[in-house]
Formats: sequence, C-alpha cells, structure tokens
Amino acid sequence: MSERPNILLIMNDDMGYSDIGCYGGEVQTPNLDRLAAGGVRFTQFYNTARCCPTRASILTGLHPHQASVGHMVADLDEDGYRGDLNERCVTIAEALKSAGYATYMSGKWHVTRHTRADGPKHSWPRQRGFDRFYGIITGAANYYQPKTLTDENDPVDMDALPEDYFLTDAISDRAVTYIEEHAAQKTDAPFFLYTAYTAPHWPLHAHEEDIAKYAGRFDAGWDQLREERLQRMRDMGLLDTAWPLTPRDPTQPPWTDAPNKDWEARRMEVYAAQIDRMDQGIGRIIAALEATGAIDNTLILFLADNGACAEEIDFEQWVERGMFLAGTTHTRQGTAVRMNNRPDIMPGAEDTYQSYGVPWANLSNTPFREYKHWVHEGGIATPLIAHWPAGVEAKGVLRDQPGQLPDIMATCLDAAGASYPATYSGNDVQPLEGTSLKPIFDGDDNGKQALVWEHEGNRAVRKDNWKLVCKYPGDWELYDIVANRTETDDVAARHPEVVAELSAIYDDWAERCGVAPWSRMLTIMREKAARAR
Repeated sequence: MSERPNILLIMNDDMGYSDIGCYGGEVQTPNLDRLAAGGVRFTQFYNTARCCPTRASILTGLHPHQASVGHMVADLDEDGYRGDLNERCVTIAEALKSAGYATYMSGKWHVTRHTRADGPKHSWPRQRGFDRFYGIITGAANYYQPKTLTDENDPVDMDALPEDYFLTDAISDRAVTYIEEHAAQKTDAPFFLYTAYTAPHWPLHAHEEDIAKYAGRFDAGWDQLREERLQRMRDMGLLDTAWPLTPRDPTQPPWTDAPNKDWEARRMEVYAAQIDRMDQGIGRIIAALEATGAIDNTLILFLADNGACAEEIDFEQWVERGMFLAGTTHTRQGTAVRMNNRPDIMPGAEDTYQSYGVPWANLSNTPFREYKHWVHEGGIATPLIAHWPAGVEAKGVLRDQPGQLPDIMATCLDAAGASYPATYSGNDVQPLEGTSLKPIFDGDDNGKQALVWEHEGNRAVRKDNWKLVCKYPGDWELYDIVANRTETDDVAARHPEVVAELSAIYDDWAERCGVAPWSRMLTIMREKAARAR
C-alpha cells in the first residue's frame, strides 16, 4: 500500500458554524463528532460566504475571482466574473492526478455556467481532473429529482431513478462505491475523493423518520436556544467567554411573539434532519474506509461552503417571473409542488419546497452576526474537522490559528508530497494562494499574514488582532477580533491608522485578484436581465 495518504474532502452546503454536535449544535452528528474526537477542530477557519466562489476557491487554491468565479455562474463580462473555471487555474484533482492519485467526486459541482448536457463540458468534473463523477452540475436541487443529475458525463433519466431516491443518500452511496471499487482494484495508487453534499441547502426535504428524531427539540424557540448553544460552545472551548452573544436579528420578533410556532419549529426540525441524514451517510463512508483498511492513512477534511442561509424566498413569485427554478414544479408522481414559505404548508415532504428563514439561520450562526452572502463572521466562519490517524498525533483538540479556503489545496498537496504546477495543459497557472494547514495540525502556525474576502461588494481583511469589514454599500467597520470576535464593538473611529493600513491591503489584493467594483457588476447584471426580458 502507498505510504501517501488517501484524501477525503467533505463539504456541505448552507450550514451554520455551530449546527453540528461537536460545534455546540442540537443536531445529532455522531459520525462527525467521532472524527472530531479522533482529530482536530479548527475554531477560526473561513470560507468565502457563498457556494460558487467557495467551490472555485477550495478546488483551485486561489481566490474565487482568480478562478473566474468571483460571483456566481453567470458571465458578467469581467475576467473575474465569467462564471466558469478558467484555464489559468488547476484543480486539486488535476494536481493530484498528475502525482499518481486516483480521483473521484460525488456531489455538487456548481463552478460552471455551462450546465446543459448537450453544451460545452470543458469545466465539468471529468474534464477538470476527476476520473469518476456522480452528482449535479448546478446548485440548489430538489432532493427527490435533482436537476442536472449526471453520471460521469451523461445526464441521468429522472424516470429511471428508484422510487426511494434521495440525493443526500445517493451522494453518500456513490462515495462508498468509489472507495470499495478502488480497494478492489488492489492498486498502489492512493485516492482523492471530493464529496460535496447539497444538504442542508433548501429545499427543506427530509425523511419522516429523521424529522421525528427532532420532534419538540426546537420548541423552546430561537432566543432560548441561542443562549443554550452559546453556553455549550463556551464549555467546549470554542468561544472566548468574553465574547458577547450578538443580539437577535433586528428584523425578527422574539420567540414569545412569533406567530405560527408549530410551523416555525417544523422548519428547524426538517433542517436538522437534513444534516442528520448527511451524517448517517458520512458514517457509511467511514465504515467503507475501515472495511478496506484505509481509515488510518486517510486525511479526512470536513467543512461548510458558507454560513447559514437566511433567505426567505417566495418561490412561486420567482417562478412566475421566470427568474429561477431550482428543481421542478411537480413530483415524479405528478403532484404539484407547493413552492412557498407559508405556515399552512408543513415542510419536509416531496411536494413542498421551502427554506428555514432568518431567525433559524441566526441560531445556526450562533454567536455571530450576518449570514451567507456577507463577510461578517456569520457569513464566513465554518467548522473544519481534520482526521488523519497516521498523520496527526493530536486527538480531540482545538486549533485557534486562522485559515482560509486556498489552504485546503496547499494542505492536500503537502500531505500527498505533490507539487503545485507552474503550467498545466499548456497554460500558465497562477501561483497557489494557500499555505498548508499541516503545521497547525500539530499546534504550530502556518505563517499566514492576512486573510482577505470580497463577495457582492462585501469586503473584509483580517490581520493580527484586527478585522476590517464592510457590508455593502456601508462604511468600513473595525473589530479587535481577539477581544471581540462577535463584532459587537466597532472601533474604526478610534483606530483610523489601522483602517488605513488594512484598507490598503484590501485595495492591493482586489487589484491583484481581479475584483471589480460591485456597483459596476450590478449594472451589468441589470442590463443583462433587461435584455433577457
């Protein structure tokens, strides 16, 4: 067997920082908790606040604009915003495949605007380094009949799916198949497996037996549950006890005044069930690694693509306006899908299509501010679990050193003893932006100087004790991130010299990475939408 480790990268979709059990949440995640107990948990790791940019960054080791996915998967006529992985980047799969790894993917791709099976496929998984692929090319998907479901390079016939088909289970099962088939080949090659769940992204679809596990668990409401979660996180050592809990989202009522409490609690029960089902699948993947003798020398990394999603979407209105349809209007049995967040429609079943909304996202991001889209801590803080028995001596410990998505590729290459290429397929490749997390596994630092973000005009820089952050189109805010990571005490007026220093770092980074003014991008988006009508 190769001494080089196998690498399993697991990412889920739209989950808050503190939802899983080992980060203080109410969801029962025994398999992720087991990985945390046998490895390390990062307390200050960051994504990029949105699905597409995160996927582009984690796959390429670059900032998302450098990979041409600076926003979503529409072409906005700027190099950083083409909505399609460019040829000046290399994926983890491409780099590891060049180093002799077998490469597999199951799950959500979502880094190309070319989503039609009869269209260009130059930036689909099989064309970007993966030997095998099963999953969806697009983003949000109906769990019972997912749009753009693809096996290798071919579309999957929805009518041919088994009656009990569920996307989360299928993603897990295909990952298990890849592990078992790789072992059966008796090859000396290690493998890289990227498993990208769509759970718990809306729609709120879950099995009744999973939902039933959480009956009554959220009846105390978002206010009390945030306080309880905060205390568990403090007891775990995830939070400094000096950091205050951020206030309830000002747009939302206290739980005591909230209407439709049964419906509200059900939304969170279904959301929890989605994560629970994912954890069950991760358990099957772990069992496959154990059964094939691979668990000890497999580096497993788990994280989320952005903070919790606070979107309260009127899906019916979106469909009527022709703006968006992530799924279908009818079930495979012909029943009309009720696509709206209405309290007379209890979520979870196949003929519903709902999201869980602002107050529960506020709970999911305990104790932080803001959500997916924004680069305050609630939008970008993610759990990160690293488990590698043969390579990480520490067990059940926390690591407070900060890190960012490009570090994932650097870590994978470092663990594999593989090189990051200067050229690939005849194209010059931009330099790797990440630094390996391996030193942090053992308690050291990885020498990172500053972290920088931009998404939809929301901007941030973190350096030393400071975080400079802006919610578009507002002004810069400044926080002592060591003393006040929950961002409740803006000290920008007291430290203009720090604002000037960090904003200059941001400006240099934005110019180097191809970040365009968001006002210009908004104008382009409006013009394109007007032409489309």
